[in-house]
Amino acid sequence: MTQAAESLAREPILLREDDNGITTLTLNRPRQYNTLSEAMLTALHDTLKDIEQDDSVRVVILAGAGKAYCAGHDLKEMRARPDQEYYRELFRKCSEMMLTMNRIPQPIIARVHGIATAAGCQLVATADLAVASTEASFATSGINVGLFCATPGVPLSRNILRKHAMEMLLTGEFISAEGAARLGLVNRAVEPGLLDEQVMSLARHITDRSPVAVRTGKQMFYRQIDKELESAYDFAAEVMACNMMAEDAAEGIDAFIEKRDPVWRGR
Repeated sequence: MTQAAESLAREPILLREDDNGITTLTLNRPRQYNTLSEAMLTALHDTLKDIEQDDSVRVVILAGAGKAYCAGHDLKEMRARPDQEYYRELFRKCSEMMLTMNRIPQPIIARVHGIATAAGCQLVATADLAVASTEASFATSGINVGLFCATPGVPLSRNILRKHAMEMLLTGEFISAEGAARLGLVNRAVEPGLLDEQVMSLARHITDRSPVAVRTGKQMFYRQIDKELESAYDFAAEVMACNMMAEDAAEGIDAFIEKRDPVWRGR
């Protein structure tokens, strides 16, 4: 093993950087195209659970090192253990990590710069927001190796229309960043040189808002989305009534009336 390879092997598979309320998590297996190994799934899940309890973190950016964003599950690792119980536990672990992305109160922004395939595409679909470089591309490509991308299909079908989702799932063909933006898989597609600027701009817009409103809003959004219309309105009305009792809501409304900038207290 070369000195450079040894140095890379010693690096953590998930990097974390905290900066003024914005936490960037970077998948750090560039030579494996940031595939979601068992260790990576555990690292992501455990770090997200830590972030969930950290009120200083307002927004999470999920990025990838190297040429790829994330090429899905580690197929070599999977084939090394051809056992149904092992696969059942692996996909349960992956699903739990994806659910944790939805459950934590902080919004997650996917920063996509290269290919996002299979469970990598699932990461993008699961994130609350996504910004992609025009050099990025997306596919649910399991079908190409005889494996229907069932779990990636769950968030994919909740992001884009059914027929578009089925086309991606049944063909495994890539779509461009611009195509992903048109379908609603990502919020915007930008030139590579503007990717970091656009991601940080979006993150800072969120950190400028009331932390109470952001936390309340994310949790409310996912709970109401699968309810029937009348139940969704009942639930949303109760959430808004509770939100109105927060100090931040009173401060925000007073600041609007008084034509000044609000001072958020996070309560």
